[in-house]
Amino acid sequence: MSRVSRVLGVDLGGVRIGLAASDPSGVLASPLRVLRRGGDHAADHAGIMAAAREIDATRIVVGLPLSLDGKLGPAARAVVEEVDELRSVARPLGIEVDTYDERFSTVTAARGLREANVGKKKRRDKIDAAAATVILQSWLEAQQ
Repeated sequence: MSRVSRVLGVDLGGVRIGLAASDPSGVLASPLRVLRRGGDHAADHAGIMAAAREIDATRIVVGLPLSLDGKLGPAARAVVEEVDELRSVARPLGIEVDTYDERFSTVTAARGLREANVGKKKRRDKIDAAAATVILQSWLEAQQ
């Protein structure tokens, strides 16, 4: 029987990092948690890698905030640079790091939380993990 791997979804925000995890079959994404950004990327990446090891992930999918026209704007370029740093930490552990278009992920996540009647304060606390879930779910569906 072949080993099924899990995937960690990541939404890199300026203040928080949202994390989501796939189920073992790679069909369903669920929110995992939110990390508060530290003062340096190394500490942030250590937290992401700890989550990847926790769920036994073999791949990390990071949301790429493309412009509405699909081009790399300043935010997307910053994510690409950070993803390169994350790859250098993940690769020795056998974990692949990909990016995936995250346009509208936060809007979709916020709408879903509102529709689930999650209050404003709790929405703010959960939005980043919910956005990571939207990104990961979209990536999983694109793989099928």
